[in-house]
Amino acid sequence: MSHNLQFYIDGAWVDPVVPNTLDVIDPSNEDAFAQISLGTKADVDKAVAAAKRAFATFGFTEVEERLDILNRVIEIYKKRSKDLALAVSREMGAPRQMALDSQVGVGQAHLEKMAEVLKTFQFRHVKGSSLIVKEPIGVVGLITPWNWPLNQITCKVGPALAAGCTMVLKPSEIAPLDAIIFAEIIDEAGVPKGVFNLVNGDGPTVGQALASHPDVDMMSFTGSTRAGILVAKAAADTVKRVHQELGGKSANILFPDVDLQRAVTKGVAGCFGNSGQSCNAPTRMFVPRDRHDEAAGYARTAAEKFTVGPADAPGSKLGPVVSQLQFDKIQGLIQSGIDEGATLVTGGPGRPAELNRGYYVRPTVFANVTHDMRIATEEIFGPVLSIMPYDTVEQAVEQANDTVFGLASYIQAKDIEKARQVAARMRSGNVYINYPTWDAGLPFGGYKQSGNGREYAEYGLEDFLEIKGIAGYEAAE
Repeated sequence: MSHNLQFYIDGAWVDPVVPNTLDVIDPSNEDAFAQISLGTKADVDKAVAAAKRAFATFGFTEVEERLDILNRVIEIYKKRSKDLALAVSREMGAPRQMALDSQVGVGQAHLEKMAEVLKTFQFRHVKGSSLIVKEPIGVVGLITPWNWPLNQITCKVGPALAAGCTMVLKPSEIAPLDAIIFAEIIDEAGVPKGVFNLVNGDGPTVGQALASHPDVDMMSFTGSTRAGILVAKAAADTVKRVHQELGGKSANILFPDVDLQRAVTKGVAGCFGNSGQSCNAPTRMFVPRDRHDEAAGYARTAAEKFTVGPADAPGSKLGPVVSQLQFDKIQGLIQSGIDEGATLVTGGPGRPAELNRGYYVRPTVFANVTHDMRIATEEIFGPVLSIMPYDTVEQAVEQANDTVFGLASYIQAKDIEKARQVAARMRSGNVYINYPTWDAGLPFGGYKQSGNGREYAEYGLEDFLEIKGIAGYEAAE
């Protein structure tokens, strides 16, 4: 039986209080292929009440019990991996193999890392005659995006379970089906009723109701900076903790000593991955001015090797972007690059010539991009790379940091000591030197308008905990 039109509340699949459906669109062909229900404040109230009841017991469970729950979730997650991959592929357009290997794979990695962390995490320690205790914060509201849906669900639900929190999840209404399958996984794993609750809906209704709810102790939000501000404002009246992972405009500084062809080629791949729909994508490539044209040539060659096509087509390297809204926004920004005088190296406005349906964006590279252009300052969230020439590394660092965002930075250099020195100066939550492999144990989050708080591993677990000091715990001599 499909649960697409239901919510998961208090350990059961339930109908919405007020029937209201929304089509789920396949961005590869623009067809509606499923429907979900949209919740209301009444549904949120039911879910929060269930989570509050469950916290009275789950918040005081032993670590071993929570670890056992996490391990059961992991095993069933692996069993349902192909179902999850198909859902993600259809709802947000990720090519099938990428959906399985990366979209689903990263979720499994987060859950396994959290289980590993929980085995040794110290929730209490004695300090002098006092006891310091780290306790679950309580009921948490989780709002997750459509671009890496399972990444964000697992790196919120995993630490919440590990901490002993109870929760209400609102996934993106654009890509909601993987979250419904995840709720089925939670149910099959025997997670106690009320610990995990799922209510589908939009931000202005369900998101607002969660963020402003007096019985929600914390909001964990991933999405745009604009929406994150709205969540923070809605949460302010109840003085709840707000953890945000928001937008980015990440710089990729290529030092003069670097192997330029390799660095540019890998930089293009990093920018275009997931059709450019990653908040930490290296979208601003800084190159030495005297090698700018050479870099642009390498970028053109690399970009034109990216085959764009439907998510279920075997040769597709880039699927569509997620929606008409995103497509239109990206097209507008590509046109702005042309209008403001950047050099269009490859790609440009419109769909690839062979595709007339679906939200497909031509892999696009701009060169001679200046620091004041919209394509250099605004988050595009599509396969669009801006190449920006610099005269000195000092100038590149200054311009790289001159942004309202601060999620990630990238540095490519043969001289590792110089790379380390620049890494120390980057105003971002993550710095990646010489394209390292992804690490689920590294803290993830941003400076400035890219958010606050950290996710992944023990850093994510810490954000779901309160700190209590118990004085006089040890008897005086």
